[in-house]
Amino acid sequence: MRSVQLLRLSLPLMAVLSLSGCLGGDSGGGGDDTRTGSLTYNGISGLHYTSASRSETTDDNGQFRYYPGERLTFAVGDLTLAKEVPAAEFTTPLEFLADIRERLSSPGIDDEGLRSHQITEQQLLTDTTLLNLTRFLLALNWDETIGEGEGIEIRDRVVRQLNRALPDLTAPIDFTVSESEFTERGTTPSPANQLLAAICFYPADDEHCQTPPTQADIDNAMPRPEDEDLRDPDQEYQEDLKSRRDRILESVRSLEDFDAEAAQDYLTRELDAITTVIGNRYYLGRETANHPASETDIKEAGIRRINGEPDLAAIEAMSTRDQDVVVHSFSWQSATVDYFIAGDSGGESEIIINFRPANSYRWIRKSLRVIID
Repeated sequence: MRSVQLLRLSLPLMAVLSLSGCLGGDSGGGGDDTRTGSLTYNGISGLHYTSASRSETTDDNGQFRYYPGERLTFAVGDLTLAKEVPAAEFTTPLEFLADIRERLSSPGIDDEGLRSHQITEQQLLTDTTLLNLTRFLLALNWDETIGEGEGIEIRDRVVRQLNRALPDLTAPIDFTVSESEFTERGTTPSPANQLLAAICFYPADDEHCQTPPTQADIDNAMPRPEDEDLRDPDQEYQEDLKSRRDRILESVRSLEDFDAEAAQDYLTRELDAITTVIGNRYYLGRETANHPASETDIKEAGIRRINGEPDLAAIEAMSTRDQDVVVHSFSWQSATVDYFIAGDSGGESEIIINFRPANSYRWIRKSLRVIID
């Protein structure tokens, strides 16, 4: 079987802004305070979720409804994946795991000395439990590949087969075991691979869902005559049975078809897309500022948000050329950065403004080009 190929995602600005309107945490109409959340950017549909207020399944877009402050339990059929997950506008498998979720709030420091959540995210993508869980979710996707802009689709047919197979596993599925134990395919396959082998990812009447012919069936059948005129079109010969057996067995999925690199690529794609859609909600009053060298009073750059107040939790800023432009101060309360001109005419600098919106661990960057006339 082919390995999962995860295509890179492009996010045109208009599409991002459209989605941000749909997933902006707005309450529903008619005074209902429920909000819409999404499992990853492109969604994971077919997962059951429960909270203090509801017990439902993520919709075709991988979205769920929640009240602010609620915690969710996610399951695929009767198999629980995560408990006590804080409900939010965007939730990824990283938030499924309490220890990883806690570490997400500690950003790394990049080469420019600014905080970056993406450094922490990438460090966490080596976690074995996270990768086991993500590979399992990828393996349950109806199609073997995930194309550009597509989410994970877990169909009802898959869930029904999963529920039937769970009681027959040799042991419960444990995402915390080592990678080798979780993906074992030997004489005693891992519980996860046993479960996958029991699921047919085709319509119920498809040939791939039939019991494959046994070797005895093949041995007892007649060889195909070399003379085509002697072949019976209604007869299954040894070669036909062997081909059918091979097709059925080759269609059985295992976690080897969805390796750790595929899981990391998938998570990186989804995480970067979420950062992009959040980042595109914010902008500076202007992208370029021109000032005479003689104009040395304090200037201000303000962060704005489309259809709302910035509502920041933290901010920092730096000038790429302190000899020309100096950052004087910054304030998360007012969402502003103050700077002044220090260089001569012809100089310029870029002010990098790095900020974290409230109720998010993600840091967003905007830059202002300052030119000295």
